[in-house]
Amino acid sequence: MTDETTPVRAEDAFDVGAVATWLREHADPESADVVAGGTPEVAQFPGGASNLTYLLRYPAGELILRRPPTGAKARGAHDMGREHRIQSALRPVFPLVPRMVGFCDDEAVIGSDFYVMERVAGTIARRELPRPMPPAEVSVLCGRVWQVLMDLHSVDVGAVPGLADLGRGDGYVARQVAGWTERLSRAATDDLGDWSDIISWLDDKQPSDVAQRLIHNDFRLDNLVLETGDELRVVAVLDWEMATVGDPLMDLGGSLAYWIEADDSEFLQRFRRQPSHVAGMWTRDEIVARYAEGTGLSVTAEQWRFYEVFGVFRLAVIAQQIWYRYYHRQTTNAAYAVFGPAVGELESRCRALLDA
Repeated sequence: MTDETTPVRAEDAFDVGAVATWLREHADPESADVVAGGTPEVAQFPGGASNLTYLLRYPAGELILRRPPTGAKARGAHDMGREHRIQSALRPVFPLVPRMVGFCDDEAVIGSDFYVMERVAGTIARRELPRPMPPAEVSVLCGRVWQVLMDLHSVDVGAVPGLADLGRGDGYVARQVAGWTERLSRAATDDLGDWSDIISWLDDKQPSDVAQRLIHNDFRLDNLVLETGDELRVVAVLDWEMATVGDPLMDLGGSLAYWIEADDSEFLQRFRRQPSHVAGMWTRDEIVARYAEGTGLSVTAEQWRFYEVFGVFRLAVIAQQIWYRYYHRQTTNAAYAVFGPAVGELESRCRALLDA
């Protein structure tokens, strides 16, 4: 399965000619021959529900354009310049980052900031694996995927210019609990349930930061590119918009909120965005154990419960922010209609973890 594109939705269209002109004048030298080939054909990647991603198909090669969504946005979110800077700084020490081609902060070009990067050839495992695999191969893939996260968390951010200033020091966990609570309040709709007891639990149980590491904050199989013909090998990590320096266990908890196992609820199976349910994939508990062994950042089961509950809470807030845009008709993308019910399901999942 390749990462398929679709025609650009009318609400997400932009001036392709203006982008082509800008790229001819500003693209990095390595891409000069590609962008010299006139105006590209444009298609849209349907995956994801945050920043918009497009394929620019030139006769001499393909590039990727990223821009913010239309409609109201959470304060501080969808910062294209920050996303571009992080990847530019990280690529020399973490080669799974795609090469950056250029960043445009002139909103006169398409009405928003945007950046362009190389397209890394490969396949993306969205709801299903790119090909049938026996459980033993699936387990190998799973191990390599989580090793990528451990490798990212081992980057010495203090030694990489442009990364050290991402963090705000100790207190990351507390800032995240407060920040995501505020985001939920700002995105409230009439159908939002009562989250007060869950928020109080998170306030009471939050631990001190275990470390300060570079974290992706949206690490999932469908944000990884697998090598075509050798789908057990990860060749790129995508979607760095929420990357920062903070507690790595918060990153792991956020990732595992998306990790739907085969025996999870029927609704969560429908909401699943990656093939984490297939035979051979590790369970959430197995992933935590392997991560602790590989990094030395071990926690007790009771300590881990905070990170797990917070991960689900954070995912619910993300879903609510998307639902808010759909609820208020700031977007008409029918794929977003599922996010309202998803918030309720995630609320139930939080409560089940609290009662465990």
